[in-house]
Amino acid sequence: MQQAINLDEKLALVDDRRAPKIVTRYNTNDVMVPKFKGAFPFHSHADTDDFFLVLSGQMRMEFEDRGVEVGAGELLVVPKDVTHRPVADEECHVLLIEPTGEPNTGTSTERAAAEKTAI
Repeated sequence: MQQAINLDEKLALVDDRRAPKIVTRYNTNDVMVPKFKGAFPFHSHADTDDFFLVLSGQMRMEFEDRGVEVGAGELLVVPKDVTHRPVADEECHVLLIEPTGEPNTGTSTERAAAEKTAI
């Protein structure tokens, strides 16, 4: 029988601010929790949208022409093929949903397997 997943407990296990950790899978998707601070590189995903739910803190999703502030309890979906980068001035905790095997920076295939590990 499946048990509830406590996201605070899972986030306590995350120590690398650049590597989202998989907390569960559903269908063909990874549900992940990263902690991050700073800026990821600009990137896009050719075949999938990008789902971000801010659990705590504040992030800014930067696009080529603007930025969108996303705070705790808010979510943002970036459509496929849209160039973007998440930025957090202070540590931010996020829940991500992505297809299994999708690199978290979209265009960087070498990062997918190494960074998306289960906790």
